Amino acid sequence: MRISWITESSVPAYVEYGTSPGMYSKSATGSTSSYRYLTYKSGEIHDVVIGPLNPNTVYYYRCSLDSSREFSLKTPPAHLPIKFAVIGDLGQTGWTNTTLEHIGQSNYDMLLLPGDLAYALFLQPLWDSFGRLVEPLASQRPWMVTQGNHEVEKIPLIHSTPFTAYNARWHMPFEESGSNSNLYYSFDVAGVHVIMLGSYTDFDPDSDQFKWLQTDLGKINRGKTPWIVTIIHAPWYNTNTAHQGAPESDLMKKSMEGLLYNARVDFVFAGHVHAYERFTRVYNGKADNCAPVHITIGDGGNGEGLDSKYMDPTPEISVFREASFGHGQLEVLNTTHALWTWHRNDDNVSVVADTVWFSSLSSDPACKSK
Repeated sequence: MRISWITESSVPAYVEYGTSPGMYSKSATGSTSSYRYLTYKSGEIHDVVIGPLNPNTVYYYRCSLDSSREFSLKTPPAHLPIKFAVIGDLGQTGWTNTTLEHIGQSNYDMLLLPGDLAYALFLQPLWDSFGRLVEPLASQRPWMVTQGNHEVEKIPLIHSTPFTAYNARWHMPFEESGSNSNLYYSFDVAGVHVIMLGSYTDFDPDSDQFKWLQTDLGKINRGKTPWIVTIIHAPWYNTNTAHQGAPESDLMKKSMEGLLYNARVDFVFAGHVHAYERFTRVYNGKADNCAPVHITIGDGGNGEGLDSKYMDPTPEISVFREASFGHGQLEVLNTTHALWTWHRNDDNVSVVADTVWFSSLSSDPACKSK
């Protein structure tokens, strides 16, 4: 488990931890870095990996020998069931606060975030305020994220390196999955293989990401991980009028959809469109019982507002769509069944507006992997 935190002054990258409050039987040391963006200089970014840790266990920890602050985290289970909170395009608004409050009440095991985190819009102090905003939850459960368009932060001729803040602040476990980039990676948790892809790095068949994905999919053991979940930012299927024809959607779909279909991926979650939409199992634009369910969940609370206009009439492959803020929960109960619920934030109250049960493709004899 990776622990990251930022301090204004120079302190050791050191974490003490244990299974009882105030009693730290183990410790780990990591690294410290910082970055510059135009005139901004970040604080000291500390990065420490602790473990190995026991599954489904609460650990108490403190950072940099700071006795004034003790945190606790709960590790994910080793086996099913497991509950994921899924939310995209989070931002820093009143709606964001409501979404986080509802997620915090859900007793989830891990959060999956398909890009567009802080909405810093090049203003680096907003990355700091975002960290403070999510700390109460992100310090307690694993938050696994991928990048969106708002993480690019590239300014031609002025700041030519993309993803500077994102890569410095949100170090994901890409090395462990054989990836050479923090922008795409995978991991196993309980009985689920999770693939985090990058919509804003190269994805054509000659790219490193494409070749990595081919290799990663080929290594999956459906006996160990009967479920496969993929996270992207720009949706491959979308009946909202927003972001139609975007190359990061259409070209990535053209390049990679066949890989996910042949591997019998169960779910593809996306953000980018500020609304909720769930599709049937779909491949190449048509309903297909052996294809992934595509779900757009870009309604976390961003300050740009909701995308409220949809195509009319509704295409048959779109099952449920609504422009409201909210979050999703994917509860994988066992090797064959999972429950998906979407929770609307109407009037600051979490309302379950969409509920559906799914069977794993690995348990369907008609959908053996190609």
